Amino acid sequence: MISDRSEVTKMILSAKVLKGIKWKDVAEQLGKSKEWTTAACLGQMTFDKAQAETVGGIFGLSDEAVAWLQIVPYKGSLPTAVPTDPLIYRWYEVVNVYGSTIKELIHEEFGDGIMSAIDFSMDIQREPDPKGDRVHVVLSGKFLPYKTY
Repeated sequence: MISDRSEVTKMILSAKVLKGIKWKDVAEQLGKSKEWTTAACLGQMTFDKAQAETVGGIFGLSDEAVAWLQIVPYKGSLPTAVPTDPLIYRWYEVVNVYGSTIKELIHEEFGDGIMSAIDFSMDIQREPDPKGDRVHVVLSGKFLPYKTY
């Protein structure tokens, strides 16, 4: 018996390693981006029934696990307030160093509001560079203005 969604994430990761599955291949089978698909497989998004069944087939999941893929997850996957994984910590560092700049420039351009992480997309690509390949990340979130009432 599965007690929470994190157990299904562990099953997916285990099957991914065992079978040598790539996230981009899973995404292609779902017809979704590799970024959204990866987040969903890691327990941060909800699959609809057809998507859950496809993912279940790819990773060899039980019917119970497939059902868990369709439950709205508890979002936020980091175990600590300050991440300790070096790659994830660099994102924390980016927000720590540039967060106030990003906030200032968004407010100057759009006004008082936020960038949505719900109406959101992300694209991660390898960018060849003779000095060492670069990670090219594009984040795109809908601007949501604060309302007066």
